[in-house]
Amino acid sequence: MNFKKLSLVAVLAVSQAASAVPAFAEPVSTKGVSGSVYAAEAAPASETVSEPLTSDPLPMATDPLPAATDPLPSLPSGTVTPTPTPIPGVVTEPSATADPSAPADPLATPVPTETVFPAATPNVTVPATDPAAQPLAGNNANQLILMMNSNKMYKNGTEYLANQPMAVKNGVSYVSIRAMVEMVGVSYTYDYKTKEVIVTKGSSIMRFKTDSKIYTVNGSKVTMKGPAYQFKGTFMVPLTSITGALGIPYTVDNIQKRVILTLNTRPSASFTIQPGEIYAGQTIVNYVTKSSSPNGTAIVEESWSSNKQDMYDQPGYYTITYSVRDASGQWSNPYSQTIQVLQPNQPPVANFTTDKEEYKMGEPVTLTDLSYDPENEELTTVWNNRALAYFNPGPLSISLTVTDKHGLTSTFEKTINITNEQMYTQDEVAKLFTVPGDVITMDGGMIPGLTNVNYNLSSEPYTLIRSNSPETVNTEGVLYRETAVGATRFLVHHMNNMTTRQKLYVIATNNNLYPTTITTQFAGIAGPVVSPEYTGKISVQKYYTSMLTNEKYGSITLQPGESVPILTDLSKIAMKPKEVLSLSADLFSDYAVQYNVVMVEQTKDPLAELPYLPVLDRDGVHNRGTYPDSTRIITVSDRVGATQTKLVLGDNNNDKNLIGIDPMNGTEASNSGNFGVLYKIRFEHVAANTLITFNPRGGNYLGSIMVNNNIINLPNKGSLSNSDMNAVVYRSGDYDGPVEMVFTVASGSNLPVNLVFTPLPAKK
Repeated sequence: MNFKKLSLVAVLAVSQAASAVPAFAEPVSTKGVSGSVYAAEAAPASETVSEPLTSDPLPMATDPLPAATDPLPSLPSGTVTPTPTPIPGVVTEPSATADPSAPADPLATPVPTETVFPAATPNVTVPATDPAAQPLAGNNANQLILMMNSNKMYKNGTEYLANQPMAVKNGVSYVSIRAMVEMVGVSYTYDYKTKEVIVTKGSSIMRFKTDSKIYTVNGSKVTMKGPAYQFKGTFMVPLTSITGALGIPYTVDNIQKRVILTLNTRPSASFTIQPGEIYAGQTIVNYVTKSSSPNGTAIVEESWSSNKQDMYDQPGYYTITYSVRDASGQWSNPYSQTIQVLQPNQPPVANFTTDKEEYKMGEPVTLTDLSYDPENEELTTVWNNRALAYFNPGPLSISLTVTDKHGLTSTFEKTINITNEQMYTQDEVAKLFTVPGDVITMDGGMIPGLTNVNYNLSSEPYTLIRSNSPETVNTEGVLYRETAVGATRFLVHHMNNMTTRQKLYVIATNNNLYPTTITTQFAGIAGPVVSPEYTGKISVQKYYTSMLTNEKYGSITLQPGESVPILTDLSKIAMKPKEVLSLSADLFSDYAVQYNVVMVEQTKDPLAELPYLPVLDRDGVHNRGTYPDSTRIITVSDRVGATQTKLVLGDNNNDKNLIGIDPMNGTEASNSGNFGVLYKIRFEHVAANTLITFNPRGGNYLGSIMVNNNIINLPNKGSLSNSDMNAVVYRSGDYDGPVEMVFTVASGSNLPVNLVFTPLPAKK
């Protein structure tokens, strides 16, 4: 019995030693191959190197391949042939690292003095009767056959020897990446510094790194079943990963212990059509083609169906087919698209009416736009000589031009007559008939001398977090850090002054021992754009809109220790250099939450970066701080509008700045201009026939105000650039009544501002 055991051990030892010598270590043919020639990567004769000992883990019929995670499109896998479990090969597990005696570069080794071989050496032309070289029944496609636990490869009937056999390591089948890509016909290089194989197929660049389970496709990460490794100077990767990356379908034949890969050598072709809408007899059609060959063969010819036209005379549906031929003579599969050619676009029709044919000087002229588009498309309108009223007697021509989205126009003109009799002066017309949001002119110099209205002031306990310094951000970091509980208001306004695209985040962290819920009540986010004033205006408009619609209402629960970005619309679009983002938002948390406002490069994970980001200093110009009681309630009980008066906001005299603290350095902060403060203003008694206007006092202003639940632009067009300009906010009717306003200062604009109350002239 012992003798038998010893004999068996001896036989196994001899067989293992024999299998340790790779088949390519000795030349099997002097037949050459095209392309680069590489050194044979065999181990020294005195060294014993073994392959892993295991059965092949490639999927059986009951073990389908997992769904592909590769972002490249790939063909479906071939049918897996059900067979009994294959007999394990006589192999052992290699080291995950390269053999120290092997060359440093696993792809391009130095040429030794002995005979050299490429990664996949052609052996002999295999007789047609060799079953290993035969394609699957009924399949005449271009095929590459890999033999399990062997370095034999068959490409269309020709046997090749890979520089390493297909091997199994920790239950994962591995192949030489160099042998694979050479057989497929795509290019590759080796990066010495990063120890990466870089495979290029068309526009896709794939990077495989030594000892890593992650490879990338154009920067996108893909996880493999096992890590890539180097074995005797050969870079080995999981078979399923390289086939998935290259989009190669394969079939497992367990009876003959082989894997059959279907290689696509046919070129591909496609095209897009511009524009999206095509009108018969009007639209010039542009065809943008795209073609390529999987092995880089030049495209030498293209073919279109007869339906391809630069302009179509008749409406209807047209199917267009495109294909290409490469230099080897192979044609692509035809690519087809069906387009709809629409009826010719009809021009719009411009038209309007006036309520009268003849008017006095200063008499309001009512214009009713009756323009339309035959396709019911939206029109842009341009008026010529339109006014609320006219002040020169005689015939007067008014015209309207409308344009559809295709550029077709129509113009309508009408003449009215202005008599010598006068109804209103120009100033009276402006005050009586200017629509809310439009601008009228008043003497800005006299407004500071107007009497201030009396009011009662109270507040609501909203904690304001104003993150506005540094407004111009020059480096990544934490712009603001604060812990708050309950009602919390955010005002965030920053510009990216770096050369790379950045993202702005508000990160909430629950440092409590119990779950914490954050409820978003209202929010408005604008940008990124290059205009600070515009972002301030739009963010305030959206903030008001959310108050009216509750569209931003929602909640999130943070577990103890959890950090999450909130108000995520802020980080949807990366900020280009010089672009600005603005945020106004109201939140509520049931327990204390730490908030971090951070700016990081667009590809970085803000949660991973947060512990390492520096807290940035203030810029010395703009304001940041945490302020209590940031909702101010102004109640005016006296009757306003009987005489001209004003209400001043943001001047730090009549309307004092909020006082708070800069939590990053512990110093006192004064909220200059009271940016972020929400004013809720109620006038109990506004006199009949009163005009309320918005007048800037500190410089250019661009924003909005909400009056009786209506959002009014300040102004409708342009900006309020000087103190003589007044945007109409409200005009009372024939009776006294209350008026309610909601106002917050738009970031990027200037303070103080006045609400001016002016008696209207009598109507005639």
